[in-house]
Amino acid sequence: MIQELWKYNRITILLALTTVAFYISFAFTSRTDVIKIIGLWSALFYLSYKLIKINASQTSLLAGLALLFRILFLVAIPNLSQDFYRFIWDGRMLISGFNPYLYLPKDLIAQNTAPIAEALELYDGMGQLNASHYTNYPPISQLCYSIAGLISNTNILGAVVTLRILIILADIGTFIYGHKLLKDLGLPEHRIFWYILNPFIILELTANLHFEGVMVFFIIWSLYLLHKGYWYWAAIALGLSVSVKLIPLLFLPLFFKKFIIQNQKISPFKGGLKLVGFYSLVLLTVVVSFAPFLSEAFLQNFTKTISLWFQNFEFNASIYYIVRWVGYQVVGWNIIGTAGKILPLIVIGILLGLTFFRKNTTTPQLITVLVLGICSYYFLSTTVHPWYIAVPLSLCIFTRYRFPLIWSAVIILSYTAYIHPEFRENLWMVALEYSIVFSIFIFEIIKSFSQPHKPTIFEHKF
Repeated sequence: MIQELWKYNRITILLALTTVAFYISFAFTSRTDVIKIIGLWSALFYLSYKLIKINASQTSLLAGLALLFRILFLVAIPNLSQDFYRFIWDGRMLISGFNPYLYLPKDLIAQNTAPIAEALELYDGMGQLNASHYTNYPPISQLCYSIAGLISNTNILGAVVTLRILIILADIGTFIYGHKLLKDLGLPEHRIFWYILNPFIILELTANLHFEGVMVFFIIWSLYLLHKGYWYWAAIALGLSVSVKLIPLLFLPLFFKKFIIQNQKISPFKGGLKLVGFYSLVLLTVVVSFAPFLSEAFLQNFTKTISLWFQNFEFNASIYYIVRWVGYQVVGWNIIGTAGKILPLIVIGILLGLTFFRKNTTTPQLITVLVLGICSYYFLSTTVHPWYIAVPLSLCIFTRYRFPLIWSAVIILSYTAYIHPEFRENLWMVALEYSIVFSIFIFEIIKSFSQPHKPTIFEHKF
């Protein structure tokens, strides 16, 4: 790699080597060392920005660096998240012949009946909160976990390496189809590196093993297939993305005009048939993936766990925290139970508005409403973990909006919660994060209405 770099320039070599050193340092940093994390994170964003700007036309070089930076973490145990312990637990349960949706880790440990190797280590690693809830990871995610279980059934590090390779392969797929889609849309092809070389993606997905990367691959692949006219394969790919994480279900209504209005002409019959076929294939793909696990107990456990995200868990929220504060002032207690039921209804209203009152007929227009739709959901959510931002980040490179890119940089402020041993959020840091994000978001929205064909300042830069 060094010899390959030498033919470019010394600045690129220096930037690349410094980036490697910082990533290695990050791999050995505890998440409680927040000051160091923020410092390394900021430096890595700057270095990545310079690498892309200097070498925007060097696709092979940047792709090679993106792969190199990921390989640096190949044998590293994740240091910012402990969710991977649950992934390994679920995978080993599955290959042992047990439905992971039907058993609580805490019960199996208490009864000393866990049928998997290293059960106590995995239980301690995932933590009591995770172990006391039924798993909510859909079947394609479970398939990935089970592959790790098959390859390394008795060694946690071996399972980690397997999971990481799967995520890296997904990123390679995202690069291939994202690059093709940018080229077909006539957009700058180097934009793909604002996702692939983004330190947020490398650290949160590759290093810390969050499977949003696999979901993003299926979403980008689906959009590419849809753009090429293969709507049936696009539907299956989108269904697979839902079977990795449920979040792409929010996108379904936004495809309405893409099918109904074709070549600027309303086609309710022909377009409607394709739309019904598209939705049917998406849902059929999801149902088929869930079929091996379906039972009454599964439905009860799965829906119960999903509801917790709306009515019990709170982290790094924006608008919801304002609503919660108002609730304390008015009624004197946390109103998450009520707000968690109302806010999703508002999200549905926003999605329907984006569906019927915006032009979503071309691929760039469709992707734009996907960005606005998913961000509206996150802005109104009670829980926004950092890795969630991978979806809007991956989509924004096909649009004129750059606020998800800025969000991917400032979301590191949410990790200030780990300064306290008992995990307590610093709401000033959360406020700073969202002040930046909303400022840029509002600026770009206003700009898009006032000068719809003029690039924003962020488009000039990125």
